[in-house]
Amino acid sequence: MERREEQPGAAGAGAAPALDFTVENVEKALHQLYYDPNIENKNLAQKWLMQAQVSPQAWHFSWQLLQPDKVPEIQYFGASALHIKISRYWSDIPTDQYESLKAQLFTQITHFASGSKIVLTRLCVALASLALSMMPDAWPCAVADMVRLFQAEDSPVDGQGRCLALLELLTVLPEEFQTSRLPQYRKGLVRASLAVECGAVFPLLEQLLQQPSSPSCVRQKDSELFDSSVEAIVNAISQPDAQRYVNTLLKLIPLVLGLQDQLRQAVQNGDMETSHGICRIAVALGENHSRALLDQVEHWQSFLALVNMIMFCTGIPGHYPVNETTSSLTLTFWYTLQDDILSFEAEKQAVYQQVYRPVYFQLVDVLLHKAQFPSDEEYGFWSSDEKEQFRIYRVDISDTLMYVYEMLGAELLSNLYDKLGRLLTSSEEPYSWQHTEALLYGFQSIAETIDVNYSDVVPGLIGLIPRISISNVQLADTVMFTIGALSEWLADHPVMINSVLPLVLHALGNPELSVSSVSTLKKICRECKYDLPPYAANIVAVSQDVLMKQIHKTSQCMWLMQALGFLLSALQVEEILKNLHSLISPYIQQLEKLAEEIPNPSNKLAIVHILGLLSNLFTTLDVSHHEDEHEGPELRKLPVPQGPNPVVVVLQQVFQLIQKVLSKWLNDAQVVEAVCAIFEKSVKTLLDDFAPMVPQLCEMLGRMYSTIPQASALDLTRQLVHIFAHEPAHFPPIEALFLLVTSVTLTLFQQGPRDHPDIVDSFMQLLAQALKRKPDLFLCEQLDVKAVFQCAVLALKFPEAPTVKASCGFFTELLPRCGEVEPVGKVVQEDGRMLLVAVLEAIGGQASRSLMDCFADILFALNKHCFSLLSMWIKEALQPPGFPSARLSPEQKDTFSQQILRERVNKRRVKEMVKEFTLLCRGLHGTDYTADY
Repeated sequence: MERREEQPGAAGAGAAPALDFTVENVEKALHQLYYDPNIENKNLAQKWLMQAQVSPQAWHFSWQLLQPDKVPEIQYFGASALHIKISRYWSDIPTDQYESLKAQLFTQITHFASGSKIVLTRLCVALASLALSMMPDAWPCAVADMVRLFQAEDSPVDGQGRCLALLELLTVLPEEFQTSRLPQYRKGLVRASLAVECGAVFPLLEQLLQQPSSPSCVRQKDSELFDSSVEAIVNAISQPDAQRYVNTLLKLIPLVLGLQDQLRQAVQNGDMETSHGICRIAVALGENHSRALLDQVEHWQSFLALVNMIMFCTGIPGHYPVNETTSSLTLTFWYTLQDDILSFEAEKQAVYQQVYRPVYFQLVDVLLHKAQFPSDEEYGFWSSDEKEQFRIYRVDISDTLMYVYEMLGAELLSNLYDKLGRLLTSSEEPYSWQHTEALLYGFQSIAETIDVNYSDVVPGLIGLIPRISISNVQLADTVMFTIGALSEWLADHPVMINSVLPLVLHALGNPELSVSSVSTLKKICRECKYDLPPYAANIVAVSQDVLMKQIHKTSQCMWLMQALGFLLSALQVEEILKNLHSLISPYIQQLEKLAEEIPNPSNKLAIVHILGLLSNLFTTLDVSHHEDEHEGPELRKLPVPQGPNPVVVVLQQVFQLIQKVLSKWLNDAQVVEAVCAIFEKSVKTLLDDFAPMVPQLCEMLGRMYSTIPQASALDLTRQLVHIFAHEPAHFPPIEALFLLVTSVTLTLFQQGPRDHPDIVDSFMQLLAQALKRKPDLFLCEQLDVKAVFQCAVLALKFPEAPTVKASCGFFTELLPRCGEVEPVGKVVQEDGRMLLVAVLEAIGGQASRSLMDCFADILFALNKHCFSLLSMWIKEALQPPGFPSARLSPEQKDTFSQQILRERVNKRRVKEMVKEFTLLCRGLHGTDYTADY
């Protein structure tokens, strides 16, 4: 059974000659794969073995590897190789050898029936593949023959072994059919043949289940059988093809409904496994086939009964995940049902809306009941893992409620409001905080994502919130998040702000409410900033107090500063400066003190914290209201102030202090990063307003980077180039800074850049930004464009993916400027071939396959902007044998170069060519390993 086409041999390590695919060599490679500690050797062995499996010699060594004296790992490889040859190279097997191959496989399976299970399974898969390839013409009764052969009494193997082997074979046969590579027309024929063959299987299974002498591993019974049955039913129902058999599905509904008594009994007895299994069956039927079953309008009551059964599962008693784990299975069903109802044409939809709106209102009640916290005492005994699972479960419920709003609309909010109102105003019985919290949680779930600005119940809700007796952290958290969810509504109804703002400011002082209170204040300050000036003094005072008392963790302190930035943005300039002074002064004093101290870990933390507070404040303090511009001029409620920007005033005041801190901490990347962040956030927010700071910041950055190069300084330089390089007034300081950091980085390349991939990454991004924003920077005589180009080629060979991506980004910006920027055109002409060789090396296997699109972009740019040069270089570069991969033939290289040169318009096509070519280079083309590539 020879393959008609020889496969190239796999080379050993380095330039070692290809090894023959003999039994001895296969065994050596397997030993290397399993036992060699060197990962590179393992990888080489694996690649070689993959080639061995598809080689013509596999027909010979596979059977020898199955010898009884071999270890299971070697036998397994032999069985796997047989399966690959049969499943992928069936056309290479002469028809006169089908029967002998079949007989050999039967013999081997019989030998392994009482041997290694993994080898037995693999041999069964090989026989299953053979059967599928021969059916229906060459082997019409394959399944019946298998059953008969394994039941033969004259076999040397005991009955139990034969029985287990046969069951294994019958198990893998449908699995192999699902994954087989049969052509579509053959698949239909084989499926029909298998359907007929079922007649040989079911009597056998029935006999095994009823026969008392069947061993337990063959005849699963009782509780074990329950799990197997559930799995089988769910798999059968979930088959995509099942939708075509609507009559069968309709017959299944009463059978599933017949399990309700067993379900209720299981719930009553606390038998979670049984209730879980029955729920899975009901959900599988409802979720997979709701559309098909809804289409059967005359059977609407039958399907409604199934929906109610699933509702029972959703509302199963107990707290998830401690007393029950079933209710979460049902949530996706409610999405599916709703989508299917809303997808019908208007008339049919109206009918189903009438039937199912009450069901969905009931669902809301059930979900809010399930979302309730247990008693404080019970919750205290829950583990942290259980609490986290319950939190995620509540998020799922929240998502479901938000979705249900599409079906029920404004009536849902009215329903929740009425219940909350009755609960809070009833004098008859004391209400539980859990019930109140759940209703508010429902409101919050909807208000967070749905526009409730037109809802007529929100004013009433805002009025009810202050009446809630908050005696519990969970309830207080939900009250805060609900207020936060209504912040946009408050912006449209500013008269109501005073009803809830005192609650939020009071909560700021409670460390247990840190996340909810700070995030809510931030939302209010962002959405309602133009209505907050009357409250500004109070908000700033309370915030200052909690910041000084260090009530909140670092991230919440940063959010709080962002909130204050939004708040101050809406004040008059003199008010902003006054508030900034009182807010920042304590930190500036602290920073002055820290700047005098000898650097140590604890004062470093304090410095980074203070710098972080300042940068977060400046992130949102936008007196020119840049962020409002996209909303249209009519929403700009304040005139743009004249005179210096308050942030710039403050930055200029503290500039020398920051320089002093830097001088002591230049060696520390974290402190340098924190300093750069202040200016980067300010530049991003202020844009042109930052202009007065440009000269002194450029000078400081130059000094910083010259002393100790750090990536954060390059990132800030990139920001300055982006915003100011095109303005003539700012070009000189920016040009000087650009030349300085380039010169320093080029020196770093001479000393060895491998230890600084982050700097190289940021440098490449800076160069790309300069080309994009101000290509004139590449016209400066002091800029060594040739050295920059060569360093970027070097960066393409770094192992760090982000650095390689950034370098590719630089070249895709540089190549289109060959014509317009003379030094760029000159360097590409002189050194472009070097770039091409580096790109081909990367595609040939030097770089990760995930980066191939980036290298394809360079090839595309070369072809588009330097066509005549590329057509000459690519032929020369691909000429040497073995370049860029020893696996390529001259014809394959020639085809690739012609394909690339032909495609100057469609970038996507070039990416596809590069992906194909890199697979050929790596010897992976056409393997399972690349199926998802």
